[in-house]
Amino acid sequence: MARWLLDTDVLIDVALNRQPHAGLSSSVIDILQRRDGESLFVAWHTVSNLYYNAYDLQRPRDATFARATVSGLLEYAQIAPTGTDDLRFALSLPMTDFEDAMQVAAARACDADFVVTRNEKDFAESPTPALTPADALAELSR
Repeated sequence: MARWLLDTDVLIDVALNRQPHAGLSSSVIDILQRRDGESLFVAWHTVSNLYYNAYDLQRPRDATFARATVSGLLEYAQIAPTGTDDLRFALSLPMTDFEDAMQVAAARACDADFVVTRNEKDFAESPTPALTPADALAELSR
C-alpha cells in the first residue's frame, strides 16, 4: 500500500466545496480513508494554510468553522515529520514555488509515494510524483 501527501489545494477544495474540484478531491480522500494500509499525510504548513483559507473565504468569517475543518483533517491525516534539514532540502529543489517545494520536502520526510495536487505543473521537478485527484483515483483503481 502507498503513502500519500495531500496538497493544500485539494483540502481547500473539499473544505470550501470549491466546484468543479471538490468532487474528485473528496473522492480521493474518502477512498484513502477506507482502504487499509494507505497512509495520508499533510505538511505542517498546510494546516495553517487550510485554517486561514477556511476562515478568510468563509462569509461571514467563522473561526469555529476553520477550527472544525482542521480538527476534521486530523481525524484521518498525519502531519509529516519535518525539521530544519527538510527545509534545507526544499530550498535546494529546482522549483519556482517555494510552498510547493515545502510540500515535496514534507512528502520526502514521510516517505510519501505521491503528492495529490491540482497544481501538477509546479511539481514537474519534484522527486515525488505528483498526481491530480483524477490521476490519483486512477492509481487507486489499479
